[in-house]
Amino acid sequence: MGNYTFQWRQALRALPDMLDGALVTMQIAILSMLIGITIAVFLAVARNSKSRWLRAPATAWVELARNTPALFQIYMAHFGLGSFGIYLSPYVALLAGIAFNNAGYLCETFRGSLRAIPDTQIRAGRSLGMSAPKAFRLIVMPQMFRIAFLPTMNQMVWAILMTSLGVTVGMSTDLTGVTQDLNARSFRTFEFFALAAVIYYLITKAVMLAARLLAWRLFRY
Repeated sequence: MGNYTFQWRQALRALPDMLDGALVTMQIAILSMLIGITIAVFLAVARNSKSRWLRAPATAWVELARNTPALFQIYMAHFGLGSFGIYLSPYVALLAGIAFNNAGYLCETFRGSLRAIPDTQIRAGRSLGMSAPKAFRLIVMPQMFRIAFLPTMNQMVWAILMTSLGVTVGMSTDLTGVTQDLNARSFRTFEFFALAAVIYYLITKAVMLAARLLAWRLFRY
């Protein structure tokens, strides 16, 4: 460690600023999940469709999202779209990149959940006079979300951690961005990033604990 002297007080004094950054981190993660879930439902239905015109674009999305780095997707949203005259702020580019990634992974989670639900339930709903969209909305979707609930919350944790990539496109208001700024002004790298790591750890643990409690409350028999 050489002559390095820890200065934890300086890091702790910056804790309110870092917690403000953590709120921005959570905001991006939640928004990216809401967008990702909405897109993933349509992608999952398209992937299960018999029409190749629906399957092809959905498959392309999933293949790109799951087989390219999340950093690449965020770079493309911030720098790549600029080649076509579309300029996104670091916040929007980070949100778009993570939402794109979330949709690809959640699509496969939802697709597997859909396949676990017997087709006879749709036919039973139709026999009661429901339209196909209404039967899907009232019968299939609740079961699909129930099966996919915990994997979806795992993706939420992944989304929280992915927000740290925003610093590469100039994001400065989330937890990693704030920490990087504090580090640049003080050069207390270990203290600030160790404190940021603890905050990330506590956030992700709190999310999974809340998810398990919610699952127990909603899905118990």
